[in-house]
Amino acid sequence: MTSPLRHLTEAGFLGKFYIDGDWRKPIGSVTAAAIVVNPATEQPIADVALGDDDDVDCAIAAARGAFAAWSMTPPAQRAALLDRMHALLLERLELFAQALTCEMGAAITYARRAQVPLAAEHIRVARDNLANYPFIAVRGSTAIMREPIGVCGLITPWNWPLYQITAKVAPAIAAGCTVVLKPSELSPLSALLFAELMDDAGCPPGVFNLVNGTGPIVGAALASHPLVDMISITGSTRAGVLVAQAAAPTVKRVAQELGGKSPNIILPDADLSRAVPLGVAAAFRNLGQSCSAPTRMLVPRSRIEEVETWAAAAASELVVGDPLAESTTHGPIANRPQFERIQTMIGVGLEEGVKLVIGGRGRPDDLRTGFYARPTIFSNVRPDMRIAQEEIFGPVLSIIPYDTVDEAIAIANDTVYGLGAHVQGTDMETARTVAGQIQSGQVHLNYPDWDPNAPFGGYKRSGNGREYGIEGMEEYLETKAVLGFYHSRA
Repeated sequence: MTSPLRHLTEAGFLGKFYIDGDWRKPIGSVTAAAIVVNPATEQPIADVALGDDDDVDCAIAAARGAFAAWSMTPPAQRAALLDRMHALLLERLELFAQALTCEMGAAITYARRAQVPLAAEHIRVARDNLANYPFIAVRGSTAIMREPIGVCGLITPWNWPLYQITAKVAPAIAAGCTVVLKPSELSPLSALLFAELMDDAGCPPGVFNLVNGTGPIVGAALASHPLVDMISITGSTRAGVLVAQAAAPTVKRVAQELGGKSPNIILPDADLSRAVPLGVAAAFRNLGQSCSAPTRMLVPRSRIEEVETWAAAAASELVVGDPLAESTTHGPIANRPQFERIQTMIGVGLEEGVKLVIGGRGRPDDLRTGFYARPTIFSNVRPDMRIAQEEIFGPVLSIIPYDTVDEAIAIANDTVYGLGAHVQGTDMETARTVAGQIQSGQVHLNYPDWDPNAPFGGYKRSGNGREYGIEGMEEYLETKAVLGFYHSRA
C-alpha cells in the first residue's frame, strides 16, 4: 500500500485546499507553510499550505452557495452520502491509521483499533439517527420545526484529528448544513485524506470545504465571518475563549468542547485489582492527550498504598516506543510544545514535594530521539496543587486521598472544568448517587463500553453544547415554532 504521505504528495494535495468540490491552490498572501513533524523522529515530513482571510472567504462563499439546495435535500439523500463516507473510511482504515501515526504519533495498533474505527462510528451514528429524526413535531396545534442552521465553521484539534473531524462533519451534514473545516495545522494529513474521501463519496460541491491554517488567522476569520452561522471548536479553553470573543459581534452560535481535569473516584467498596489498573489505562489512553482523560484518581486514604502498588504495576506494563511497532502500546507525544509542557509539569509535581510512584522527567531510558514521555504517577497529591488543578494533557496521573465520600465529591468538583468523570464501586446505588452529584457532562460508572450515542460536552470552562448522538446533530439545527399549523379552519 502506498504511504499516506506519498499518496498526498503525488496527488498534489499538500499545497492545496478543498473548496467547492475542487482542489485549489491558496489565493491569499500567506507564503509560509505548516511544517508537519513526525514526533517519533523529530524530523519534518511535509509542508502543508496555509490559508488566510481570502481563502476563508472563498470557502465560505462556496458553502453559502451550496446551502440552499443541500438544506432542502431529503434526509434519505443525506443519509446515502453518510453511508458512502462510512464505507470509504472503513475501506481506507489502514491509510488513515498510518497517517495518524506519522502526523501525531498514535501507536499503529491504537490507530487501527480506536482512532479510525471510532471516527467511523460518528458517521454511522449520524446516518442512523438521521433516518428517524422528527424534523417536524406536533405540540397541540403548533408545529415545531427543526431546520439546518446554515454555514458551519468547524475547528478541530491535533490530538484526535480524524475522530473530531467526523464528530463535527457527520452531524452537520446530516442536519443539512454546509461546512468549512479548519483542522489543526499540527496534524493536517488525515484531514486532507478526509477531504479526498468526501470527494470520492460524491459530496456535492460546496457542502464540504477544507482550508488549512492557523487559529489566529483562519480560525479567527471563520469565527468572525458574518456569513458563518455557527462555529464548533474542540481545543483548549484559551482557544475557545478567543473564538467566542471573535464570534460575539455576529451573534453566531458557538459550540465549544474544551479542556478538562477529570476525576476518577474509587469508592471504598471498589475492587482495586480492577478499578486501579483500568483507571491508569483510561488516564493514559492516547498518552493522556484527551480532554476527558481521568487524570485525578481519588482514593480512600486508608487504601492509598494498595492503590499505589496496583497503579505502578499497571503503568510498568505500558510499552512506550516506536509507534509503528506492533508491540508498542503508546507512541510519542504529538508535538514538541506539548512534550515540553508535560516535562515542565512533571517538574512542578516534583517541586511540590509529592510522592513519585513511577516515571518522572525525560524520555524512557532506551529512547534517545522522539517526543517520548515517561508514564508518570504522583501520589499523596493535594487538591490545591498545580498538578491537580491544571490540565497537563499527557501521561501524568495524580492520586489524591480522601477521608469521606462527601469529601471525594467535593474534591471532584473543585476544578474550573467539568467535562468527564468516573466512579468505581460495587454498590451501584451509591455509585449512581455519587455520579448525580458530580458537575460534568459525562460520568462513567465502572468503565462501561464507549457509547457513540452518549452526548459529550462540558460544564463550566469545559465548554458548552454537546457532541455525539442526537444531541450532537441538534447543535446544527435551529428551532422554529409555527403556531396554528394544525388548525382545521383556513
